[in-house]
Amino acid sequence: MEFLQQLLNGLALGSVYALLALGYTMVYGIINLINFAHGEIYMIGAFIGYFASTTFNLSLIPTLIIAMIGSAILGMIIEKVAYKPLRNSPRITLLITAIGMSLLLQNGMRFIVGPNPKPYKDLIPNSFINLGNVQINSKTLLMLGVSALLVLLLQFIVYKTKIGLAMRAASYDIEAASLMGINVNNTISTTFAIGSALAGIAGVLVAIAYPSINPYMGTMPGLRAFVAAVLGGIGSIPGALVGGVLIGLIETLAKAYISTSFSDAIVFSVLIIILLLKPSGLLGKKANEKV
Repeated sequence: MEFLQQLLNGLALGSVYALLALGYTMVYGIINLINFAHGEIYMIGAFIGYFASTTFNLSLIPTLIIAMIGSAILGMIIEKVAYKPLRNSPRITLLITAIGMSLLLQNGMRFIVGPNPKPYKDLIPNSFINLGNVQINSKTLLMLGVSALLVLLLQFIVYKTKIGLAMRAASYDIEAASLMGINVNNTISTTFAIGSALAGIAGVLVAIAYPSINPYMGTMPGLRAFVAAVLGGIGSIPGALVGGVLIGLIETLAKAYISTSFSDAIVFSVLIIILLLKPSGLLGKKANEKV
């Protein structure tokens, strides 16, 4: 029964990694950028929720909405200021810029809020549901439920709306999409907004479940979500979902049955093995380089 308990915990954690991985994979799918500032947007989303809930005494749903909107706006600003001017630059330039933006956001928040952890407001009662010998925490259910709802909403946006059609066209061939009359700049900004909104909500969900936040809380989840995106196949939305769940399960089971100290090493080792066996990831497609 302990294994079932750990499995449930892994699924909840993996659902959050999936939300983060979706942001990585959506941005990469359109402009081939690994946005290493994505983990910091997750962190800032948690802080936006923290200040919204404590300053205005808001409940769960308004806090999630404000964190989502704030993170989406931040994502669009970062894209316009840091990435758009360098869009035609070599990939290494964009990568270095993304790392620099990550450090700027991290240390900027440290300057604003201080380095010390802050306790998060209890936005949902900590209750348990018993299914046989398995106890399901209300906060675990919240993580699973909100993540599933957001994934379904994302699927609707991507496959049933005009902006989703534009995003898919741009990810297939950005130049052809532009020639067909698609506003590529708006499409890229919308992609950043959606990915950042998912990251902001993920930050709030984790802060509710593990009620302590600090300016460095986005570093390791951001890296694990990047691993999840690559594991599933960077640029593939189903791959990001599968990769996120797998990384959450591997991390949780490694901590429970092997070692908490080596759980991250195990996660990254799995990535290395998968890339050696299938470099495009589990659900990724092999890309043909244009000459």
